[in-house]
Amino acid sequence: MPSLMKKSSLLSSVIGATLLGVFIYLSGCKNDDENNPPSTVTDIDGNVYHTVTIGTQVWMVENLKTTKFNDGTVIPFVSDITEWSNLNTPGYCYYNNDASAYKDVYGALYNWFTVNTGKLAPAGWHVPTNVEWTTLADYLGGDTIAGGKLKETGTTHWNSPNEGATNESGFTALPAGGRAPDGNFYNQVGNYCYWWTATEYNTQQVWRRMLTYLDINFPETRSYKTDGISVRCIKDD
Repeated sequence: MPSLMKKSSLLSSVIGATLLGVFIYLSGCKNDDENNPPSTVTDIDGNVYHTVTIGTQVWMVENLKTTKFNDGTVIPFVSDITEWSNLNTPGYCYYNNDASAYKDVYGALYNWFTVNTGKLAPAGWHVPTNVEWTTLADYLGGDTIAGGKLKETGTTHWNSPNEGATNESGFTALPAGGRAPDGNFYNQVGNYCYWWTATEYNTQQVWRRMLTYLDINFPETRSYKTDGISVRCIKDD
């Protein structure tokens, strides 16, 4: 009888240890899922974007290129110079109206009326506020040096000298240029990139962020709402 009781006690210990191990494993899986978000996200058009965690934030690694809002509504494509300059409603384009040359690499250019709908980013993502861009810059050492850590290295896309580019953040910023309020395109692909924030400066202008091939700065600047510039999305908290 004592021998049987010992076996029963041993079996109970083994079962208890096994269940505890399973619980710890499952708990660990849950934490891994929470702390390691999916490495890609897909927009409503089926475009796939890689993601990167920088500090406490999760960012897309590519500029947005969707042609629809996340509710399925088509965003008007506006190529005509006069029509673009008169827009006070959503619209998008590609640099020089050339999707084949610019869409896949640089994404689309959107006016701020498109951003302001709140429906541009995929579900679970959004266009960052100026404060969220500042959080990114601060994590990378501040506005005066963060640019180098954000830019893709080399001169495949950036013009020489692409000063100080290390891309140590994994953000892989590319020089997509932009479109002016008068409908003409900035002659700046290779030299500059700009991104919208979701934060208005005044009734006509909105805060934006920019990078240049000439230095490592990442300054706050402003765009008119009728500019056409890039969008980089950030994951919801």
